[in-house]
Amino acid sequence: MLKINIEKKLNHFVLDVDFSVGNEILGIMGESGSGKTSILNIISGILEPDSGEIDLNGKILFSNSVNLKPQDRNVGYVFQDFALFPNMSVKENLFFMNPDENYVSKLIDKLKVEHLLNNYPNTLSGGEKQKISIIRALSTKPDLLLMDEPFSAIDEKFKDKFYFELLDIKKQLDIPIIIVTHNRKEAEILSDRIIFIDKGKLCKREENKIYNI
Repeated sequence: MLKINIEKKLNHFVLDVDFSVGNEILGIMGESGSGKTSILNIISGILEPDSGEIDLNGKILFSNSVNLKPQDRNVGYVFQDFALFPNMSVKENLFFMNPDENYVSKLIDKLKVEHLLNNYPNTLSGGEKQKISIIRALSTKPDLLLMDEPFSAIDEKFKDKFYFELLDIKKQLDIPIIIVTHNRKEAEILSDRIIFIDKGKLCKREENKIYNI
């Protein structure tokens, strides 16, 4: 269970959110610049909030007296641009954090990327990069998985296949997953629950209208 209650002053508004996520897929939607990615960056430890608390399974990641480094939070993160190391092969990208080799090998087999292990990121398609990024994010058996627009670089005709591959992986995981997306169809297919962010605050949306809550 992830519990987050934080405030952070951004350029044009104050990000002020309070929500929790169980062992489910939570979709976060909102306009560009509404604070969606900032939420993921704060949870992961890349961005420090001004105040509040982040609790993951009873472990305090951030509070007024605690601010764990990203590497100490055990949070997997799939970035929008995949953030693979260009000077490393796929295999090196997947194993550089010394994860459980048997576990990662099962993920490699499941997502059918064994033939790519000796390739470098600049030779991969968007879909291949996405698969490698997901495996890398899961390689250390994280307690939480964050995904920022993970399918934005995938051709529309291939997206449904990737959605169901992710849902299949989710069945084997017992952790919260948060997905940031602009795509309503994507959110509805993947998410157990959807929340909306508008200018840093939770809101509800009905028939293209936004209501602050």
